[in-house]
Amino acid sequence: MSTKPIFVATHPRACSTAFERVFMTRRDTLTCVHEPFGDAFYFGPERLSTRYEKDEEAREQSGFSQSTFNTIFERIEREGKEGKRLFIKDIIHYLVPPNGKPATIAPSVVERAAKKGVGTNGGMNGAVNDVAHSLTNGTSNSVTNGHTNGTNGHYHKTPYPYDTIGEPGNPTVVPAGILSQFHFTFLIRHPRYSIPSYWRCTIPPLDKVTGFYNFRPDEAGYDELRRVFDFLINEKQVGPALAGDHGDLKNGEVSITVIDADDLLDNPAGIIEAYCKEVGIEYSPKMLIWDTEEAHNFAKAAFEKWPGFHDDAIESTSLTPRDEAHKKKQKTEESENQGWREKYGDEAAKIIRETVNANIADYEYLKSFAIKV
Repeated sequence: MSTKPIFVATHPRACSTAFERVFMTRRDTLTCVHEPFGDAFYFGPERLSTRYEKDEEAREQSGFSQSTFNTIFERIEREGKEGKRLFIKDIIHYLVPPNGKPATIAPSVVERAAKKGVGTNGGMNGAVNDVAHSLTNGTSNSVTNGHTNGTNGHYHKTPYPYDTIGEPGNPTVVPAGILSQFHFTFLIRHPRYSIPSYWRCTIPPLDKVTGFYNFRPDEAGYDELRRVFDFLINEKQVGPALAGDHGDLKNGEVSITVIDADDLLDNPAGIIEAYCKEVGIEYSPKMLIWDTEEAHNFAKAAFEKWPGFHDDAIESTSLTPRDEAHKKKQKTEESENQGWREKYGDEAAKIIRETVNANIADYEYLKSFAIKV
């Protein structure tokens, strides 16, 4: 059984923050790190997204304009020094160049590896001493001299693509050696639910709260999640054992653990207990209740950097099974389209449908691995 930091890899609007709140109840043994990599993906000098490319003021106001992938890993290391096991939940496409672009390793991570190796000096579990040599390939000097400010050490504006090399088959900007230090699990939801939910966050009145003023199909996240999932399996960082269908795992072995959000909402106790078994956490029914002032204040502080996206999770008090009236019932495609037209208009419904359809195959592939209880 693995004791590595847990990394819940997901896509937007997958009920992942409600899932995270369950594990925030275990602050006696877990330290939760909420969506750290979006800082670098959207706002920092190594940003992969172009959402704020022409809005320097928004990047500065975010407070993360100097966040690199390295500074985020440094934060994770600091959190890990508290002695508790880390529980990280994040949108995995924050580590992947959008629109299928080839990935090369983030410059700050190359420089980090070149300076001290991966995971050394009290870092995350396990050292991967040859990462620096394999990634720099003569580029470390250009990364250091071409991209840093000698006065304050901050990176100049260097949007993707980077002047570095990638790893064969690795869809992320993070070396496989660093990825191997995490216990990866996966959380998904059908795009017929996640995509309309994401659309709502990018239109009035919610857009003024979220700061996302346009819907982008390339932020759906299913393609990236599937490619990272397959890469981790091919690298034998995950699997081949399937969650709920294996005997005792070898020391350090990680099962393929995929949670479908609608299974979670219908049977939270069963799904959470099964998940805990796979990641080596002692399950308690008390994990499904967080109705205290301390718990609410803790969650509000953790989620404040992404306003508007997590209101339901912040205001929740527990995770209980949906009743029959609220369970998602299968609709025809036309009835779904009609519902979206009534809520958002004809053009919006067309874009939502196209985006949903574009991601169904990836969802269904990942769903085929979902844990069953």
